[in-house]
Amino acid sequence: MKPPLNESQTTAVQHRSGPLLVLAGAGSGKTRVLTARIAHLVREAGIPPYQIFAVTFTNRAASEMRRRVGELLGSDPAGLWIGTFHSLSARILRREAELLGFTNRFTIYDDADQLSLIKRLLERAGYAPKAFPPRLVRTIISNAKNHMRPPEELAGEAQGPVERVAAEIFMGYNQALAAQNAMDFDDLLLHPLTLFREHPERLAAYQQRFRSVLVDEFQDTNRAQYLLVRQLSEVHRDLCAVGDDDQSIYGWRGADLRNMLNFERDFPDGTIFKLEENYRSTQMVLDAANGVIAENVDRLGKTLFTSRPGGEPVHVVTTADERDEAEWFAREFRERSATEHYVFADMAILYRTNAQSRAFEEAFRRAAIPHRVVGSVSFFARREVRDLIAYLRLLANPADDEAFLRAVRVPKRGLGATSVRNLQAVASQWKRPLLDTAGIADRITDLRPPAKNGFIAFAKLISDLATNVETASAAAMLERVITAIDYESYLGEEGVDGVERMEHVQEFLASAAEWSEEIEPDEQGTPLQGFLASAALTTSDESVVGDPDGVQLMTVHTAKGLEWPIVAITGLEDGLFPLSRSLETPGGIEEERRLLYVAITRARDRAYLSWARARRRGGQLLPGIPSRFIQAVPAEVIEERRSSGVFGADWFRKPGKPKAVSTSIGALDAHPEMESQDVPRYIKGERVKHRTFGSGTILGLAGSGRDLKVLISFDDEEHATKQLLVAYAGLERDWDAA
Repeated sequence: MKPPLNESQTTAVQHRSGPLLVLAGAGSGKTRVLTARIAHLVREAGIPPYQIFAVTFTNRAASEMRRRVGELLGSDPAGLWIGTFHSLSARILRREAELLGFTNRFTIYDDADQLSLIKRLLERAGYAPKAFPPRLVRTIISNAKNHMRPPEELAGEAQGPVERVAAEIFMGYNQALAAQNAMDFDDLLLHPLTLFREHPERLAAYQQRFRSVLVDEFQDTNRAQYLLVRQLSEVHRDLCAVGDDDQSIYGWRGADLRNMLNFERDFPDGTIFKLEENYRSTQMVLDAANGVIAENVDRLGKTLFTSRPGGEPVHVVTTADERDEAEWFAREFRERSATEHYVFADMAILYRTNAQSRAFEEAFRRAAIPHRVVGSVSFFARREVRDLIAYLRLLANPADDEAFLRAVRVPKRGLGATSVRNLQAVASQWKRPLLDTAGIADRITDLRPPAKNGFIAFAKLISDLATNVETASAAAMLERVITAIDYESYLGEEGVDGVERMEHVQEFLASAAEWSEEIEPDEQGTPLQGFLASAALTTSDESVVGDPDGVQLMTVHTAKGLEWPIVAITGLEDGLFPLSRSLETPGGIEEERRLLYVAITRARDRAYLSWARARRRGGQLLPGIPSRFIQAVPAEVIEERRSSGVFGADWFRKPGKPKAVSTSIGALDAHPEMESQDVPRYIKGERVKHRTFGSGTILGLAGSGRDLKVLISFDDEEHATKQLLVAYAGLERDWDAA
């Protein structure tokens, strides 16, 4: 049985005199307050459920709220308007569609529908898709809608040719939607505002109907969503907005924190209540979270406390690189499972970007620790990784028809399904592999000349790529494929999604480089065959990826709203968390700080913060510096730990007296906050370590970027002096000599 509501919660539930903002801290019971308030409105205030408008952001949250309200009332709240913004807006529009020129049978276009329409419009206007990627155009149009910018305004403020073209397409896009009796997701939020502006009598009707309006996750509302609930509540003045400004982490998709920060200005007759008692975490965990978020300026301000005093210190863990980081947590989590009452499902690994999952998936697989990637797919099952694996498989085994069928379609070559089916039929008749048949496609009478040329060109591409396939490293072959098919440009057509996919490609390249460094070439056939065998094990049916009883792996964004007894927040290095690009965005650093606050408050009993002194990015091992956010964690709640792979000085900060980070691969300049992991730094005389050759001194450097070579004199006379390609050498700083 749940304990009774506390005093602050009770006050929020029973408030009946004007607009109300409930500033609900993490773990403070906001969902309970919302559902209890709805039940109170029905049972005590006498408001029928059909006169209540309750909105949240996910269908799951809406279903859970309805279920809880039903339990409190003892029956289903029939007629209650409860759902997501999109679902409730669509409900209004079904009733009023004809006033906007639609019928009530209008279609809602999803992402694929939108993209298809935009592609046709671009083609009709004569714009090349490579120069004006349809996905990027769609993103620009969607962002404009989220910020309520009409096509004319976007055109007037367009920066660069892509935005100008997007503004041009925007007008035709809206016209095409109307002609096809269709709306996209953004329209579902905008059209009710248009309805209310053009038909004020309909607004008045809905204002009279809804005597009480409730909004969950208020900090995540965009401008259109905010205006909708504000207009609906103008008559009865019974608006209850619940949220946490410190958990506003969706600015990149249109959420406007000002909706919450300006509540008192917009509702001068409003009241703000704070829910600061946390029912989830220990005080140690909360002290860490409070210390981090206190550095933000744009916040209403609150301090979480709990009735669970003390607790485990927050463990700040220093590791050598991303593999060392993953292996350390594999050992630590196994130890916690063996010696304490925790099971693996009680533990979570959180990271800033999806690409970071790869090292943990591999480490946990090697350690036979059950785990599951949440909110994403297993690293080696991702589309972009599977695309490239198909090429590698075809290079390693030209008779692999399944690999051919995937590779020949990426990137698109004008070879349609009919042409591929004709090729398959002839290959079967001739009893030849598809790749072999493609090379002599000019002999196939049923193929059109363009298809013949396309298949022959593809076969030649694979033949050219296969040069030195018997001896070349997996990393070298993979890099050759990426360059030959211009895969980065192909992904670039996907806009924002393509950027993240390219990060996964770079992580895949890092995996190949790491594998090439550690495995002897003749252990599993050719180097490429050995790498493919290793990758196949990760995605086989025997893989523990996907075990619901295992450690949970996910991004911090995915973790919002969830909790575990043990939580590790990993990759806390400047340039990764916070991301480098957050420096270029107004409010970017504050949103990144809120993201860390969300991550820490997922932990009930124990939290870990880890950073790596070096991390692979695109096959290169680059130096890292601790995230500036770690400095904000109060020293008295920290326990410093480090992996066995880390030598030299302890962590960069001693309790009570912060000091600068000491690093030897390239001196940091006077502004460490501007440093990013994206730039490698090596200097002559530097001490470095190699996994195989041991420690040594850099004698000189030659080349730059991907071609940077380093001449090292190793301490072990057996290895003497060697020149290595930095991209694949896997060098680490020799912290013992730092």
